[in-house]
Amino acid sequence: MNTCLLILLILALILIFCLIYKLKHINEQISFIKDVLADMKAGNLNRRILVQENDRTKQICYDINQIAINSQSQLIHQKQSEQAYKRLMTSLSHDVKTPLASLVGYLEAVESQLVTGKEKDEYIHVAHEKAQYMKHFVEHLFEWVKLDSGEQVFHFEVSDLNEITRNIMADWILVLENSHFEYEIDIPEEEYPVRMDSNAYTRVINNLLQNVMVHSGGSKILLRIAKEQQRVMVIIADNGKGIASEKLPHIFERLYQCDNSRSAKGNGLGLAITRELVNAHKGTITVNSALDRGTEFVISFPKAL
Repeated sequence: MNTCLLILLILALILIFCLIYKLKHINEQISFIKDVLADMKAGNLNRRILVQENDRTKQICYDINQIAINSQSQLIHQKQSEQAYKRLMTSLSHDVKTPLASLVGYLEAVESQLVTGKEKDEYIHVAHEKAQYMKHFVEHLFEWVKLDSGEQVFHFEVSDLNEITRNIMADWILVLENSHFEYEIDIPEEEYPVRMDSNAYTRVINNLLQNVMVHSGGSKILLRIAKEQQRVMVIIADNGKGIASEKLPHIFERLYQCDNSRSAKGNGLGLAITRELVNAHKGTITVNSALDRGTEFVISFPKAL
């Protein structure tokens, strides 16, 4: 009987010792967690809590580590956004200030009667062009901001992409001919159903065609539509001067212009808007180009089931 009591006492002591050891370990772990949380609260999101597989606080530590990782990722994204908007504001100050100062200068010369006759007409014509540039720039800027902030409202419905594209190109044929552009249009007769906002898709095609006419320096445009498994491809290509390989990764960035000269046409927003509109359709847009060999834009949309 005494032996049994002794064994029970020993077992109880062992159990108490194990509990004390466990509690001590948990207290040490909690103390370490408090230190790490205090460090994170002070701004050090690089801290992590290392745990062993049998630790009682394992899940808590995993969750804290995940919170730190997510917070760090959000902070990095926030800093990148702040830098991007600072660059945007810097570019805006140039893209608005320069033509605005020029516009004011031309109008002041006309109003002060510093120019007369034919020269006055030329000044008014240039001032009108500057005003139109400013108008289009502001319109594009507001459109891009709405897209970037997710405020743009789309009206998606399943439509025949081929038929919509034919209607778009019908409006472009006279423009291309008057601009002495050759054109090749290859659109299949069968229906290619795609869930789209027809106005947004029209803007995509118009932006790309306008980009070719203004910037390519070419004389021919190709538009072709093809089907590839469960996707529809829209290809727009030209035979122009092409784009240098180091510039290709940047052409869809807002306010980026391949031609950095002061006389460059465009405002660097057209292709950025185009990419946002394509993304809204769950599509992709890529570009292939080589100097003096032309440029090819490829848009891919998922087929409607």
